[in-house]
Amino acid sequence: MEEKKLQTYENHTRLHPLQHFILMPISAITLLVAIVYTITSILKGDFSFITFLIMALVIMSIIAGLLARMNALKVQDRTIRVEEQLRYFMLTGTPIDSKITLSQLIALRFASDDEFPRLASKAALTGMTPEEIKKEIQHWRVDEHRV
Repeated sequence: MEEKKLQTYENHTRLHPLQHFILMPISAITLLVAIVYTITSILKGDFSFITFLIMALVIMSIIAGLLARMNALKVQDRTIRVEEQLRYFMLTGTPIDSKITLSQLIALRFASDDEFPRLASKAALTGMTPEEIKKEIQHWRVDEHRV
């Protein structure tokens, strides 16, 4: 059985290798090449429908990739909001303060059950930023199911 690595503020971010190290760099290079090719075609006076299609397909591919990522993150954020509201209710028997923002809830998801109610109340009262919340967490809940 694989041992879970202790999660902390320093190592909590997640990089998806296919997304961050393959798709994004290739997309950026492809976009730059398509732009150079299009500009060169215009300057030479041989801009054609094929040149337009190449540029359009590159842009559409990048937009499709960005939308897929953004939509997955939006669904994840909505799920986190509901999970953390339920967790707070289960731990305290009361609804979470309506002043808590989504970004604060997303940061609070890393807090242990012992710390969560106190940090949530402090965040609502003082308007702590997500970074401040994460830095105050002493016992992190591991979250390995992020998009």
